[in-house]
Amino acid sequence: MNHDSYSDAYIAEILREVKSFALIGASANSARPSFFVTRYLLSKGYIVHPVNPGHAGGEILGQKVYASLAEVPAPVDVVDIFRNAKAAGEITRAAIRLKDKLAIKVVWMQLGVRNDEAAAEAEAAGLKVVMNRCPKIEYGRLSGEIGWAGVNPGTISSQRPQLGAVGVQNHVLSPKRTT
Repeated sequence: MNHDSYSDAYIAEILREVKSFALIGASANSARPSFFVTRYLLSKGYIVHPVNPGHAGGEILGQKVYASLAEVPAPVDVVDIFRNAKAAGEITRAAIRLKDKLAIKVVWMQLGVRNDEAAAEAEAAGLKVVMNRCPKIEYGRLSGEIGWAGVNPGTISSQRPQLGAVGVQNHVLSPKRTT
């Protein structure tokens, strides 16, 4: 797969199908991007398991923090990596080892994180890979919600956004079209 760009359909399919994330490198600091992503994913109904050995046993946004991916309860659909590219390689290999036990489907490396060798290993093991992208940004872009913040989502559509259960600015991803 070409990891220089991803189709909207590829990203949307992942975000529609998955239910749980293990967020590696989660932070309890409300000023950190990993905190924003945790809060956003929780608000969209995803299960988020924060992973940070420095906070293990504690809580982030009411979610129990685990010391390592191996300690996270199954299922984990996405391993979301908030670490540098070198660490992403080690985490990806751990995800490959644990993919059957935890039912892992996707390795997602956050903005600024790219490890092509790790991506090739994950894909060879049957996992989907996304690099240098943020699920919070992608969800907001694909749902149209990011437009409320004045950001150009890069699409033009006359289709009305699908609204979430609460609030007008709470957009959700449209169901996959069958045509």
